[in-house]
This record gives sequence, structure tokens and C-alpha cells, in this order.
Amino acid sequence: MSAELDNLIDIVVTGKIKEAKDATQKALDAGHAPIEIVFDSLAAAMEIVGQKYAAKQYFLPQVLLSANTLYQGLNLVLPMLQAGDGGDKGTVVLGVVEGDVHDIGKNICKALLTGTGMKVFDMGKDVPIKDMLQKAKDENADIIAESTLMTPTLDAMKQMEKMLKEEGLKGKMKTMIGGGATSKDFADQIGADAWTYDAVECSKVAQQIIAAR
Repeated sequence: MSAELDNLIDIVVTGKIKEAKDATQKALDAGHAPIEIVFDSLAAAMEIVGQKYAAKQYFLPQVLLSANTLYQGLNLVLPMLQAGDGGDKGTVVLGVVEGDVHDIGKNICKALLTGTGMKVFDMGKDVPIKDMLQKAKDENADIIAESTLMTPTLDAMKQMEKMLKEEGLKGKMKTMIGGGATSKDFADQIGADAWTYDAVECSKVAQQIIAAR
């Protein structure tokens, strides 16, 4: 791997946010294709960050800093990508369900999912289920990923499963849920396709779902 790509990996992993855009431009100037920068450098860096987070070597502040650093580079190269570059890595609609405004975990999931090359539509926090489902239909999403830390908002996730069945989309669009108020038992109870306990597993399971299409 080139010095430019190695340097960009180090910048993202260590969260040197002010250096990321210039380093990405240097990689482009050195002749690296945007898709190469995304997968061999930016995605590789977030995989390292994810491993550090899983090993408890990194905590939320470091992960968020690396995620924000990642986006400095992504924002530069993503507009340069041609449709279909790198193959179809899948489309995810992501959001915190209505009634909950806690989005740190969701933001980390977004960074790690984007780092895998997936197209991620971030609906933000306190999102009505009908809006999330409509976005998934508009974008022909493979996965709807919902999170909540609050027990009173769990019913929204149950409603998502009901609406997907009513519209004949259950199974065509996979659902993933996560967040402190959720559990595997709850996911099984409502019929969600997957439950993940943190952002690292979210990224892994999403890739498995896409690979199994």
C-alpha cells in the first residue's frame, strides 16, 4: 500500500480531523482512485477503530472523533464515485425511533456501515416509523436499522414489523434493531430480522445480510 493511503488510515484511526481532507486530496493527487481511497484507506481505518472499540481500547469519544475524521475524507471522494463503483454494497436506512433523541450509538453505526461501502441514509433521531419506512421504499433499501435507548419507544419497532407485513415488504426489506432498551428476545418477539448489541456487530450483521441476498 502507498504512503498516502497508509497516512490516511493513521489520520482516521487517531482522529486527526483537521488533516483528513488534505490527506485525502494528496491520495487523489498521487493517482489513487476514489473507490480505492474509500475501501483501502477510509474503510480499513474504521475497521481498525471498530476492533479497538470492541477490545475496549477505544471508547465513544475516540470512535466519534474517528467517525468525524472519516467523513472529512468521504465528503471529498464520494461525489467522484460513479454509480456502481465497487459493486453493490447494499443500502441502509438508519434512524432513532420517534420519542428518543439519543443518537451517539446510531452515529457510530452510520460511520462503520459507511466504512464498509454501504449507502447509508441517516434519518436522524426522533423519527416517525412511517417516515423511515417511506424513505426505505423510496431508496429501495435492503435494510432498515432502528435504535432506541428508551423502553416507551419500543412499540415503534413493533409497528415497523406490522407495517412491513401489511405492505408485503416483510422479508424483502430486512430489519435490524439495537440500543439499550432492546434485546434479542424482544427482536424475536416482534419478528425483527436481527438484533445487534453494538455498532461493531451492527456493521458485521449488515454485511452478512447483504451477502446473503
